Amino acid sequence: MRVLATAALVVWLGVMGATVASAQPQTPTDACVQSDKRLNELSGLATDGERWYAVNDGGTKSTVFVLGHDCKVQKVINGPTDPFDVEDMARAADGTFWLADTGDNEKKRETVALIELTPAGKTTLHRLTYPDGPHDTETLLLDKNGTPYLVTKSPFGVSEVYRPNGKLASPGPTPLERVGEVQISSTDTKGGPVNPAIGSMVVTGGTVSPDGTVVVLRTYTDAYLYPAPDGDIMAALKRKAVRVPLPDEKQGEAIALEPDGTLVSGSEGVGSPVRVVKGATALLTTEAAPPTGTSGESGPTATGTSADGNGMSTVPALGIAAVAIGGTLFLMHRRAAKRS
Repeated sequence: MRVLATAALVVWLGVMGATVASAQPQTPTDACVQSDKRLNELSGLATDGERWYAVNDGGTKSTVFVLGHDCKVQKVINGPTDPFDVEDMARAADGTFWLADTGDNEKKRETVALIELTPAGKTTLHRLTYPDGPHDTETLLLDKNGTPYLVTKSPFGVSEVYRPNGKLASPGPTPLERVGEVQISSTDTKGGPVNPAIGSMVVTGGTVSPDGTVVVLRTYTDAYLYPAPDGDIMAALKRKAVRVPLPDEKQGEAIALEPDGTLVSGSEGVGSPVRVVKGATALLTTEAAPPTGTSGESGPTATGTSADGNGMSTVPALGIAAVAIGGTLFLMHRRAAKRS
């Protein structure tokens, strides 16, 4: 009962947290439809403005698919390292891909990993250990200096943030340190593989703009844009976020930002569209807010409001908590039959 009460309290606090900055983003539009069967579990996206780079969930090779803006695969980059469960990716300024081999639905991995993959197909493995036990993580953020941040996946809206405690070793392991948390509350945006009351709080992917000044986290249903004028990811996650609804994505886990400020999102499943929201980063120009919270810990940010500015009422909060508790096993075992 204590566990259930705690879970209910966490969700209640999430629903009652501070609101995001008001914004009226454009409705996502379909750029193209991803129909290549080799990319059936799109889980991470990056971009250089001309091409999109994509990874599958899981996999037995370190693989990046190079796509045109018509969703057609132009090239496949393969590296020899066999990952356990890739969940996200980032692209460094020098063109190196960073694959987040961090999936752990059962929370039993002793180490997770980051895999560097060059455009020529060379890989470097960096094993990592959490300071407080296993976590399931689907989000990688790479700052402008090349420092990686991992954001955990939580059905209760409070995701923890970790980064390497020192220089990455190869193969490692390098210890991670907990540097904060980010709170995301339930929204009324429809979509995702679970009840939106849960899916709208679960962080499933993230990205940093090519110039390092915007940080994005996404859930199954929404994207949150945080201003990072100094390139500091943790400072950004303490500011108000602008929420961009991404409704009706079957299993939205992929997100990227074009250099021109266009937000790009994608979902698992062959036949799913890659969608764009033009001018998304321009929403931040008048919405930036000073950091909140204490040093090293994020204040209550990225809490949900609907597109028209109406937040979820407090009445169903405990009901949401019950739904979230009931859905936790689904999130933990969603891919039990897969190699994860």
